[in-house]
Amino acid sequence: MEKKEDELVGKTAENKKVVLKNYVNGTPIETDMEVRKHGNPIKLEAPKASVLVKNLYLSCDPYMRGRMQDFHKSYVPPFSPGSAIEGFGVSKVVDSDDPNFKRGDLVTGLTSWEEYSVIRNTGQLRIIQQDDGIPLSYHVGLLGMPGFTAYAGFYEVCAPKKGEYVYVSAAAGAVGQLVGQLAKLHGCYVVGSAGTSQKVEILKNKLGFDEAFNYKEELDLEATLARYFAQGIDIYFDNVGGPMLDAALGNMRVHGRVAVCGMVSQNSRTDTQSFRNMFGLISKRITIKGFLQSDFLHLYSRFLEDITGYYKQGKIVYIENMNDGLESAATAFVGLFSGKNVGKQVIRVASE
Repeated sequence: MEKKEDELVGKTAENKKVVLKNYVNGTPIETDMEVRKHGNPIKLEAPKASVLVKNLYLSCDPYMRGRMQDFHKSYVPPFSPGSAIEGFGVSKVVDSDDPNFKRGDLVTGLTSWEEYSVIRNTGQLRIIQQDDGIPLSYHVGLLGMPGFTAYAGFYEVCAPKKGEYVYVSAAAGAVGQLVGQLAKLHGCYVVGSAGTSQKVEILKNKLGFDEAFNYKEELDLEATLARYFAQGIDIYFDNVGGPMLDAALGNMRVHGRVAVCGMVSQNSRTDTQSFRNMFGLISKRITIKGFLQSDFLHLYSRFLEDITGYYKQGKIVYIENMNDGLESAATAFVGLFSGKNVGKQVIRVASE
């Protein structure tokens, strides 16, 4: 009996895709993107030295905002208007002209926001060893780039010690939710912030944070942090930048560490942000370091083993926000910048 992939090879598909219409200045809105069909039906065959995949799950990540403008000095090149948006995904190999991949393999890596994608840079793909105990979509979240960002950022950049005081912003997001749980497992005191009372309750009651607060309800962020950290902050895992970073700097302890993971508050700003508490970097000998998860790829196999083990043992949980269909992609992505998602934002394109 033929596999589904064997039945598809050589046939044609319209191949719907989500495209960026034009470069974006400011916060993206839904009409900056649209779903289009391929100009002509595509033939479902892998070109030379490539693989053809059927996309199953796509990841919505804040860094993609930087790729929507041509003047932003991001660490990845901008998208091309009129072409399918790119991002991390979980896909199934339909056809392969690469000996490292065969039809039916489940893979994760960079793909395009469309039904079928030709991937020429196959070296960036990783074959998924499917485990019935772990949802497949978790390979763009818990076991994907966000999870690895949390793992590498906390253990390598923050260099935590048992008993330290840890603050995590955007703590109910794809990265922050795992940072907080890893900190608790490490024996730290952990406080997180989020933008709704629902998220605050999740942080405290489901993710195990010691305390949490809704930053939108606080008039003085520096005073708020002083209230939660009477002894000061040893580690600040920063996902937002801006005024929150300044407030945290005003509450850091001597030899505190700040891991700068994201700047979601700055993603659509064109002006500069002034800081009042920068002198503390000197007087308190604070280390502040930006990082990319790709700096630590040598730790990836250890990360997979550790996090898979923690999840199966029930030591950590992971929250997803799942939207169905490419038609929902623009709404899902835009929602990241107004805090509409709870947990990791994922788009389900197709069933396996």
